[in-house]
Amino acid sequence: MFEFVFFILFTPGVSGFFCTSSDLELSYTFCDSSSHYFKFNVTPCSMLNKSVWYAAVTWIPKSDVTFLKIVFTVWYEGARALQWGEVLCSGTDDEYSLCGRLKGETIDTEFDIKGKRTLFPKGHYIVVLQAFSDDSEKNIITCLNFTMIVKQDSF
Repeated sequence: MFEFVFFILFTPGVSGFFCTSSDLELSYTFCDSSSHYFKFNVTPCSMLNKSVWYAAVTWIPKSDVTFLKIVFTVWYEGARALQWGEVLCSGTDDEYSLCGRLKGETIDTEFDIKGKRTLFPKGHYIVVLQAFSDDSEKNIITCLNFTMIVKQDSF
């Protein structure tokens, strides 16, 4: 199992670099090598700033977004530190603006990242974000490997 995960984390694909500062570097790579339209930005680019991070995402999905489940897996220095999942869109009474969007339709949204209030120790983090179009986690819409390098302790 670990060897399989190691392969997924380092599979080359389309990538983007979106944040660098004296204390932090953030970048992402897609889990596959197919073409994607995806832009992600976060401000401020610092672990030392105690304010909330603000994120902006522009994404053109490759399938309709009637059901959307996201799963985050966080790795710290090569060990799994956290796994968390949530259904964002179920097809009824959805609160997020991306729910109900059609394949090929541009999703352009902004949100805050409340987890920024967490103090991250210096080190290398991999955050695997998987988005599924079903609850069984068999139909993947997109998969991103975010790399976060914290250059100094924030506490």
